[in-house]
Amino acid sequence: MSRQLKNIITIAVFLICIALVNIAGQNIELEIRGMNAFTFVLIVAVVIQVIFFIPSFLLKTEKYYDLVGSLTYVTTISLAYFSVDNKTTIDSIIYIYVMIWASRLGIYLFRRVQKDGKDIRFEKAKTHFFWFLQYWIGQALWVALTACAALVAILSPEDDTLPVLAMVGMALWLTGFIIESISDYQKRVFRKENNPSQSFIHTGLWARSRHPNYFGEITLWTGIAVIALNTLTGVEYITLISPVFVYVLLTRMSGINLLESIADERYGDLEEYQRYKRNTPVLIPKPVSYTHLRAHETEADLVCRLLL
Repeated sequence: MSRQLKNIITIAVFLICIALVNIAGQNIELEIRGMNAFTFVLIVAVVIQVIFFIPSFLLKTEKYYDLVGSLTYVTTISLAYFSVDNKTTIDSIIYIYVMIWASRLGIYLFRRVQKDGKDIRFEKAKTHFFWFLQYWIGQALWVALTACAALVAILSPEDDTLPVLAMVGMALWLTGFIIESISDYQKRVFRKENNPSQSFIHTGLWARSRHPNYFGEITLWTGIAVIALNTLTGVEYITLISPVFVYVLLTRMSGINLLESIADERYGDLEEYQRYKRNTPVLIPKPVSYTHLRAHETEADLVCRLLL
């Protein structure tokens, strides 16, 4: 089977998966332009990818890929939120949380690819129409699966209350967002001061986990799902696949596996790296040990040193 045919089949599978996600929102009564609101939002997510794919392919550039991904989250969640007349507290919390996350991550990834000049994921793909398109339609699926619980929660009617379970979800989101933000900041500072092809980050939160940013992202989307839980009914519970998908994506597909392979190739001969791999969990951060306290350092000082 040729690569082009494989890419076409993959694109078709991605679109079918988006159609299956759409089933979860068919009990939503709200409409946008005469169409089921959830269906409309998912179509918009796909259309945005196609619109930006065309000039990106013609220019053979991937520089706007991640930024468009964030733009898609912002657009879809805004469409859902502003189409609802009687917005609840949970609606507003979910909207604000997704907007904050998408804006921060999009700007961070855009700055990174601008600085690096390229993204190794697309080095070959961006010169082949269907191979490159596969990534863009895959991004639409990523948005659909990741944000489905948030979108359905906003579009579904519910009492304007803030139950304890939603507060638990808020705490989870805040924890995950802080971990992801600090991890990305620490890595950005490290890359400014070091050559990543010769040295690896193993300080701060990266001393507790080899991928703390991914742990943060999984945690915050789990928080969104927990917040949404009180608003879901019937088939809408399918959308709880959101954090499961994020976990599988980051640990089994395009995230950890790829980065671990690159790190092994770059630093595999370094004894320090081998020791780091043996002593540091892949994902879930190991707890802070107070045996690492320096002279005259308090527990609070230790935590600040790990974070900053």
